[in-house]
Amino acid sequence: MFSSLFLTLGVVSLAQAAQFNVTVGGGPLKYDPQFVTANPGDTVFFTFKQSNHTATQSTFAQPCVQAPNGFDSGFLPVAASNTDGPFPVAQFTVQDTNPVWVYCKQVGHCLQGMVFAINPGTQFAAFQAAAMGNTTASASSSSSALTTPASGVTTVTATVPVGSGQSITTTYGSFPGSAAPTSGTSTDHKVVVGGSTLTYTPSNITAQVGDTVTFQFMQKNHTATQSTFADPCRALTLTSTSGQVGFDSGFVPVGTNATTFPTYTININDTAPIWVYCKQTGHCGQGMVFSVNAVESSANNYAAFKAKAIQLNGTSSSSSTSTSTGAQSTQTQSGGAMKMSDRGAGAVVGLVGVVVGVLLA
Repeated sequence: MFSSLFLTLGVVSLAQAAQFNVTVGGGPLKYDPQFVTANPGDTVFFTFKQSNHTATQSTFAQPCVQAPNGFDSGFLPVAASNTDGPFPVAQFTVQDTNPVWVYCKQVGHCLQGMVFAINPGTQFAAFQAAAMGNTTASASSSSSALTTPASGVTTVTATVPVGSGQSITTTYGSFPGSAAPTSGTSTDHKVVVGGSTLTYTPSNITAQVGDTVTFQFMQKNHTATQSTFADPCRALTLTSTSGQVGFDSGFVPVGTNATTFPTYTININDTAPIWVYCKQTGHCGQGMVFSVNAVESSANNYAAFKAKAIQLNGTSSSSSTSTSTGAQSTQTQSGGAMKMSDRGAGAVVGLVGVVVGVLLA
């Protein structure tokens, strides 16, 4: 049972707070109910049913793009055969009476109107209409923006296992030649940046839609900046002719005697290759590059990407932190924390707001 909830203006007793139950998915692509009217201290429980959905905070202006520092449940797959539960539950505590806009970041779901709101007033219909008219792709976390899918990505449906002999059907963006999904559960891939060598370790990985890649920055001053195969050592934001915005951690200096190491996380939206470099002067030209889902059987494989970076001997270039095709980023910070825990019949994902702390008894 929850003990208390602390707000910047004081303490709100949970005994006085209301609880709202929202069903996510389970057949129709919708949140049920689609909106609620709540007071500060009230709690919204998102119960995830069959398929693979999220509850991700967005904005009225960009319904299908995660809001900076916005909460995100992450993908929570539920097998079609699981009709009796337990079901995953994501919990969000209302901070104030301002509108909170939510969408499902599964590819195509937001575009089909799978959105939700807290305290929308009379604006929910307009919010949903904007989502259905939005041309951006979707999929997860803070300090980010999404752009149109990569060239060649097509939407496919696959059945993947989720453990205990169960499976789910998922829809995702697939790049030609990329590997098919092998699991319906997400994985975080840790990549060490720098340290004693000018490398990303590992330097080339395969990740599924819904996975995350966490860059852990070691000593010196490096970045994780999205580029392209054609121009390895320049930011995608600067080279795109179609307005794509690439993610960029920015420079992350780490002292020689540091004992804690900053992290930067991107979320995988589709299976298109993601090309990354360090924009510190001279580092890319020495081969400090990284890739996700490079098609190794093609000419555009990781080794060719690294060779091109060294050949061009690229120099640093500036870029803004946000996301584009294939990935979305999260800078580690104290606000907007998220955690998983066992609670009762199902797993609970605590979605903690910027000024709200939730204590579990």
